[in-house]
Formats: sequence, C-alpha cells, structure tokens
Amino acid sequence: MAIIEQKTIPLNGDEAVAYAVKQSDVDVVAAYPITPQTIIVERFSEYVANGEVDTEFVCVESEHSALAASLTASLTGARAFTATASAGLALMHEMVYVTAGCRAPVVMAVTNRALSAPINIHCDHSDVMAERDSGWIQLWAENAQEVYDSIIQAFRIAEHPDLMTPVMVNLDGFFLSHTLENVQVLPDNVVRKFVGIRQYPLVSDTQGKKVPFKLDPDFPLTMGPLDLPDYYFEHKRQQEEAMHIAPKIIKQVHDEYAKLSGRSYGNGFVDAYNVDDAEIVTVCLGSTAGTTKTVVDQLRSKGIKAGVLRVRTLRPLPVEDIMRALENKKAVAVLDRSNSVGGQGGPFFHEIRHVLYGAQSHPPIVDYVYGLGGRDMPPALIQNIYKDLEEIAKTGKVKNLVQFAGVRE
Repeated sequence: MAIIEQKTIPLNGDEAVAYAVKQSDVDVVAAYPITPQTIIVERFSEYVANGEVDTEFVCVESEHSALAASLTASLTGARAFTATASAGLALMHEMVYVTAGCRAPVVMAVTNRALSAPINIHCDHSDVMAERDSGWIQLWAENAQEVYDSIIQAFRIAEHPDLMTPVMVNLDGFFLSHTLENVQVLPDNVVRKFVGIRQYPLVSDTQGKKVPFKLDPDFPLTMGPLDLPDYYFEHKRQQEEAMHIAPKIIKQVHDEYAKLSGRSYGNGFVDAYNVDDAEIVTVCLGSTAGTTKTVVDQLRSKGIKAGVLRVRTLRPLPVEDIMRALENKKAVAVLDRSNSVGGQGGPFFHEIRHVLYGAQSHPPIVDYVYGLGGRDMPPALIQNIYKDLEEIAKTGKVKNLVQFAGVRE
C-alpha cells in the first residue's frame, strides 16, 4: 500500500479531533461544552452548519446526557462520537460503564483536565484515571498529529465486529488542545474508505435466529436490561475477553494506517525512545514525552544512557511490551500526572510497578508525581529526575519511593 499524498494544515489538538471526526462519516455527535474540550464540538458544529457533514448534532443539557445520547445512537447502529473533560467525564461516570457494558462502539475524545476541588481548568490526568476500570480502550496522544491519527483509528478499532468496545482518545488539556501545530491530513475520501461502513456482529434472538447486533424493529432485541446474578458475571467476563483480543485489532489498524499515512507510534502500544540500550528510563503518558525526548537527547550527547518509554495504549495494558522494555534496566522512574491520595504513588505508577512484578529482573522503580493542575514540567525538572536515576543505578537503593516534582513543600 503506497503512502497517500497529504496536505499540511495548522490545527490545535481540539481542532485535530474535530477534523478527524468530520472525515470519518459520523452519524451522530452529542455534545455539551466544557473547557478545554469546547473547541472540539464548537468546530464540529460549524461543519454541520456549513453542510460539510451529514451528521445529526445533538445539543444536550449535560455530559451525562451527551454520552447517553451517543450510547443510544450507537445501539441503533449509528456511528457515534462525543467529547468531554474533567468534571464532565466525572458526570458521565455511570454512562461510561453502561456504554462499555452494552458493547456500544462509541468514540470519545477526552481533553484531560484536573478534577475539583479546588476548581482548576488546566491539565492533569486525574479525570481519566478514574475510568481505567470501565471497559473502554484508552489511547493517549503525544501531539496534535497523533490526536488526528488516533481518532481515525479509534472508529475502526471500536467497531470491529469481534470487539465492539468503546474507545477514548486522550489529549492533554491546553498543552495539546490549545496549541497550534502543523498537522498532515489525509484526503476525505481516503479516510472515509479507511474507516469504512460499520459492520454488525450477528447474535441469536429469542427465536434462535441470527440477527444484526443493533436495535431494529425488524429484529427485536433488548440491550442493557436488568442482569441479576444468573448472567451478570458472564457478561463482565465477555468484556474481559474482548480486551484480550483488542491488541490484535489495535495492532492491525495501527499498522494499516501507518502504510497509508507514513506515520506510526511505536508498535501501537508503546513508543520507545532510545530505550533498547538505556540504563535509566522514564515512563510517561501524553505530551510530556516530547519534552522528555529532548532531555534524553541532551543526556545522550554527554554519554549518559537515558531513554523514555511512552505508553500509548493504557487499556488494554500492554504488559509484555512494557516488561520487555524495562526489565533489564538499572533504574526506572514513572512520571505520573495524577495522584492516588493515600495510595503510595500515582495510578500510572501502580500500573507500571505491577507489570514489573512479573519480570525476571526487577529494576528499582520510583514515582514522580508532577504537573497537577497544569503545573509545568520544564526540562530542568526532568533532568533532575534522571540525576536521581543515575544515583539509584549506582547504589541500587531507592531513598524515596514517591516524590512530588516541582511542588512547593
């Protein structure tokens, strides 16, 4: 498959989401505005008003309703999208679980923002970390280009008939959502062909007849009914089984898109930068990877074997990829843009540390909680973290398992 000729246009991260959705032949977008996500649905509403898309745009009274409308549209067979952030995602919490439990392949962009209180409109990852166990696939973007590419891939992944699982695409609030970048975009017809027409798995109705898995008067089905102990456990187990086959589908879609666009993000699950021969490695999510890669280049120029591992797919957690990348290192630091209050470190740290428990070699691992409420993570702070890792690598000892980088103590 030849790489398709593309054009470069200036887009911020939110606009990159809206542009990708515009190209993806979406039937229903349900929306409620919240900073720093608002640009996504504002821009998409302009596409609707201008007649650039044939999409039903539903303005609702809350984020809970936005996901409820997207869910019900998806269950009727429509391709559905919504977007939110922070308290909006928290208000959706019930429907986040319902959407996954109904196996509705909704795609949602989450512009990551801190949760209150105190009220804060800036970036951290506390909003989406609260949804890790909900049954959604989670993709994380480093820049606006990856935001655009990931949204397009998300529709293919979510709607795969063997998967039927909703997908969140995460982008850092303001750092990505409001920062203008050059983004290469594919032609509309190429994206539409790549995303394709939604296919439905066949299920057995009450008469034993195979019918499409969607709400259709011609083939009556019930979705999301009362599910008592006789069946609830089995349905939750089915969601787990879907997550086990998700990596194959994510990989297939990522690689096919790479051949089309010329862009890939590691292996689709982790993006390893100078990790193979590294002795000290940081692990991060989202836009912080860009700054960290610059610091790694500076350290490498001084002969320090540093690397950074960016996790792109947090759900399903790429256990084997993370383990292979980190198990023989001399010291590892997790950069956590959220905190588990009273939980000895942040939630991302808990994820990475538990993966390494199963490794043959257990490198010393530390957590650095940083950037809460949008606090900057400048290169100097990252350099200090690598200095700490150098000391840990020499001594093999961790003095402070959890530290808070850039905070006034």
